[in-house]
Amino acid sequence: MALKIKNLLDLTELGRDDIGFILDTAGSMKQINQRAIKKVPTLKGKTQINLFFEPSTRTRTSFEIAGKRLSADVINFTASASSLTKGETVIDTVKNLEAMAPDIFVIRHQAAGVPEMIARRTPVPIVNAGDGAHAHPTQALLDLFSVREKLGRLEGLKVTIVGDVANSRVARSDLQGFITMGAEVTVCGPPSLIPVGIEKMGVRVVYDLDRALADADVIMMLRIQLERGAGGRFPSLREYSIRYGLNLRRLERTRPEAIVMHPGPINRGVELSPEVADGPRSIILDQVENGVAVRMALLYLLCGGGDEALS
Repeated sequence: MALKIKNLLDLTELGRDDIGFILDTAGSMKQINQRAIKKVPTLKGKTQINLFFEPSTRTRTSFEIAGKRLSADVINFTASASSLTKGETVIDTVKNLEAMAPDIFVIRHQAAGVPEMIARRTPVPIVNAGDGAHAHPTQALLDLFSVREKLGRLEGLKVTIVGDVANSRVARSDLQGFITMGAEVTVCGPPSLIPVGIEKMGVRVVYDLDRALADADVIMMLRIQLERGAGGRFPSLREYSIRYGLNLRRLERTRPEAIVMHPGPINRGVELSPEVADGPRSIILDQVENGVAVRMALLYLLCGGGDEALS
């Protein structure tokens, strides 16, 4: 099997079989990451350019590690140190980099739609590493991988996503991914942070956190997107934490096998207490670990590594 897409811009482009194929491939990549020597020659001679116009820790670092473990030549582009500061447009920047014959672009931008705009202007494959409040498909894929790894399945699971759903690109992509794979999804948060009409996607909306968590198999906590104006949509962070924060007392009332997730960065004491974030039911660091494997899988599948041995 091969992916039928040239670019990964959004999970709406992928069906259940496509997602399953990516997750299976990521399983093979994770085995590489567990070896003493974590490197294979699969993408030797290929060039990967990471175009990050917005700050990132986990996504940027894991894409860099992923490319290097597949033996690609990885170039990290920093907007603040580029000709963008001299007035060059994003498209001119991309076209100049395209002239240097890269094999794949990984793009993060603070404005929604920029990776898609670039994909229409270049023949180089594009991976969307997060665009504004629109989509973060690789995060959703690593979340799916982490849940399947931990609980053994995705279909039929009850997933509760809590927090700033309205401004979260992770929430949008997770909703698409979990629904495609047959999970039942509930969203919970202040009414001002839940998009109007989200029920049309096939999700349940609950505004009481304890009720939303009661039967959950998976609890995904989201950060308040203060940089996108979410802070003005509720009285205070303290009140938000009281009503929608996950602490140990609240967690103890959920199913004992329920797992806790967070895409990061965590605002400790707001959406998650330290005892929960660092507790035995948290798989947050597993998500980070699995991000490398999932991004290796995508680079491998989109960058022409299919004919090379993974050994």
